[in-house]
Amino acid sequence: MPKFLLMVNHDGGEFEQPMDEWAPGDITAHFDYYAALTEELVASGEMVQFTGLADPRLARIVRSDGAAAPVVTDGPFPESKEVLAGFNVVDVESEARALEIAARISAVPGPGGVPTRQPVEVRQVMDAVAFDL
Repeated sequence: MPKFLLMVNHDGGEFEQPMDEWAPGDITAHFDYYAALTEELVASGEMVQFTGLADPRLARIVRSDGAAAPVVTDGPFPESKEVLAGFNVVDVESEARALEIAARISAVPGPGGVPTRQPVEVRQVMDAVAFDL
């Protein structure tokens, strides 16, 4: 079965308000939704990995030529909305199923229970078969 990487963008979707400004019940509902979806996908055998990432303001960028000491800088820039917030790796029957799961992730509730419509990028994971190895 093909594996897909479902990348959730840090973009708030329908909401400009950062999550740390949401009502506590809305934050709980948001994470409860993810927990229930993750539990369902684990039970079906489709979930390979789920990982949420820390705030992008805590990220660092490393550049190296392999000889000199690496250069480590803060990043990415906070005004960028195209920052990875988390990802899932799913092992599913088809791309259509991966898209269905991505749609459910995008519908995670935000303030007032309204779906966030966060963008979720779906990409197939390459394996040795793809390279004829």
